Amino acid sequence: MTVILYAIPFFFLLIALELWVDRVRGTGFYRLNDAITSLSAGVLSRVMVVAHQLIPITVYVLVFEQFAQFSLSAIWWLWLLAFIAYDFFYYWNHRLGHEMSILWAAHVVHHSSEEYNLTTALRQTSGAIFSWIFYLPMAIAGVPPEMFITIAALNLVYQFWVHTRHIDDLGWMEKIFVTPSNHRVHHAQNKIYIDKNYGGVFIIWDRLFNTFKHEEKDVEIIYGIRGALNSFNPVWANCQIYAQLIKDSYHTKRWQDKLRVWFGRTGWRPTDVSQRFPLQKTLLEHFVKFDPSQSPLTKLYCTLQHGIMLTVTLYLLLALQSINGTAQLALVLAVLSSAVMTGFILQGMPRALKLDSIRLISIAVLLGFMDVATWLQISIVALHCVSLIIGLMVLRKVAHQINETDDLSDEPSSS
Repeated sequence: MTVILYAIPFFFLLIALELWVDRVRGTGFYRLNDAITSLSAGVLSRVMVVAHQLIPITVYVLVFEQFAQFSLSAIWWLWLLAFIAYDFFYYWNHRLGHEMSILWAAHVVHHSSEEYNLTTALRQTSGAIFSWIFYLPMAIAGVPPEMFITIAALNLVYQFWVHTRHIDDLGWMEKIFVTPSNHRVHHAQNKIYIDKNYGGVFIIWDRLFNTFKHEEKDVEIIYGIRGALNSFNPVWANCQIYAQLIKDSYHTKRWQDKLRVWFGRTGWRPTDVSQRFPLQKTLLEHFVKFDPSQSPLTKLYCTLQHGIMLTVTLYLLLALQSINGTAQLALVLAVLSSAVMTGFILQGMPRALKLDSIRLISIAVLLGFMDVATWLQISIVALHCVSLIIGLMVLRKVAHQINETDDLSDEPSSS
């Protein structure tokens, strides 16, 4: 957790740099709606990590204490060996995350972005509760929990910079390390790139286990997933596949298929279910990004909401030990509701802005009664007031456009 928190300022600094390069080059690799969704998913993953990683870390500690024959000391080369071992197990965790339905359900959120930039790196799952299983050999081998946690964080931090389209082939590095070029392949939905390049830091595992594919310069990469998300709601991005698996498992008649739905090959569906509830997947040649248009004022509103959410999240993570459980729950509610409602607004859902005004008032009042920093309470009230003003301006503009449309439709046609 600490390593990730220290890395956050550098993440945003590099995102700002990539945005500047993107603007200078005119490449258009960023969309506000997609970027906010990616960042919101990252925020939710950091918030949920407080709860759902308690069990994995506890199991790791338990196995370490009961089965480790010895404890590795803090010698630099042992750290290096542990780092390499972690990446080896990460490869298999990642690979199975694409090949088994229940694991893909957790991992899919990271691939749901139809863009590829540094914000995509932060689009992490909030529900990877089975990944700890792959790393238990490290506990048995004697890797202390504190070493394991640090190495895992360093591995994740490394993976951030490879999510960019502004860095081309890096020569000799392509043979050993995961790079932007070979990781772009991993995020592609083109048929020739599917299920390739699973490494976290080292690409050598893919070369050893025949899952490596280099980036073809004459093939335009299409990012995203074949069953397009078509949503900017980060909660739905985390739940989409789970919902489908639950539905398929419920409706299939054979009991063995009810289990195979979860643990079978990704994409497999029982025949009776696939015939009754077919899933439509658009051919890549007809692929169109999900990109509803929004007014500049609406984009400003959503950007402000995301900024408020980031502020609340950072406070929650930094002050976690000093605030009580009720305040923690209130802050989590503020973050979660902001992420969901901002997604609805970016999708252009009717009445989303009106509903969000109720949320703004409710959250401001709720935090006013919580045992949190005074500066946070004052900031939330002030920023929510500004948000209400901008939201009102957006609603008035929309109402004016509707009235103009109605007036034009009421004009008599000339004969």
